[in-house]
Amino acid sequence: MAVFYNQATLTYNGRRVASNMAEGELIEELSLTKTALLPTYGIGGKITYVVSIVNNGTADHTGLTVSDDLGAYEFSGQQVTPLTYAEGSVGYYANGVPQQPPTVTEPLTFTDIAVPAGGNAMLIYEASVNEFAPPTAGSEITNTVTVSGASLTAQLTASETVTAEEAPQLSIIKSLSPEEVTAGGELTYTFDIYNYGNTAVTAADNAALTDTFAPVLKGLTAALDGTPLPASAYTYDETSGEFATTAGTVTLAAAEMAQDTATGEWKTVPSKLSLTISGTL
Repeated sequence: MAVFYNQATLTYNGRRVASNMAEGELIEELSLTKTALLPTYGIGGKITYVVSIVNNGTADHTGLTVSDDLGAYEFSGQQVTPLTYAEGSVGYYANGVPQQPPTVTEPLTFTDIAVPAGGNAMLIYEASVNEFAPPTAGSEITNTVTVSGASLTAQLTASETVTAEEAPQLSIIKSLSPEEVTAGGELTYTFDIYNYGNTAVTAADNAALTDTFAPVLKGLTAALDGTPLPASAYTYDETSGEFATTAGTVTLAAAEMAQDTATGEWKTVPSKLSLTISGTL
C-alpha cells in the first residue's frame, strides 16, 4: 500500500491560492506474504514455508508464477544456496480448498497459480537445510519469494528470515572391550559422546548418561577422557546394574565450524568426550 497526496492551485487577478492537501491511499490489488512456521533452523532439518497471495480486486488473477530463491547468497564470487526444496512437499490451496499441485521447476518455481477475485491462494512447502547453510550461533537465512505474471504491472516480492538454532546437538556411540569375555573376567564399556551443535554443554544443562549393565559389573570404576571420576560424579547399583552420571558431570565444548573458502560448504568438527566404565563379571 502507498499513500499519495494532491493539492490544487487557484489563480485569479494575479493572485494565487493553494487548496488544502488531499490525502489518499493506493491499495495494491494483490498482496504477498511469506512466513516460516518456525523462526529457527537446525543443520539437516527442514523449514516449512507458507506463501500467501491475497486478491483485493474484482477479477481473478491467473497464470501467475511464484519463484523462491531458497536463500541464495554470494560467496567468493559464486552463488551458493543454503536450502533445498523437498520434492513433492508443496500443497496448493485456493480460498482454503486444496488444488492440484502446481508444476515445479528449477530453480524453485511454481507455475500456473491462480488467485480468485476477493480471495486468496496459498502455497505450503518444505525446504531442507543443506551444507551451505551457516550453522554458527547468530547466523541467518533470508530467502525471497517473487510473484510475476501478465496480469501484474509489477512483480511482488516478500522475504522471510530464520536464525540458526542455538543449542547443543549430541550423539553417542557405545562399544565394549573385549567382545568375548569369560565369567570373572574384566570388561570395559566406552561411551564416545559428540557435540555437533554451536553451543557448549555446561554443568547447568544437567546432561547425564544412564545405562543398565547386564550382566552386572562388580568393582566398577569410571573415567572421563582418562581421568578417574570421583564417587560423587556417578551412582551405581551392583544389584540391578543401573549406572548414572550425576547431572552436570558430562560437559562438552561447542563444535568447531568453518566455511570452506573454495566451495562455500560449512564443515563441522564436533567436540568429543569419552566415558570409560570397567568392572569384572
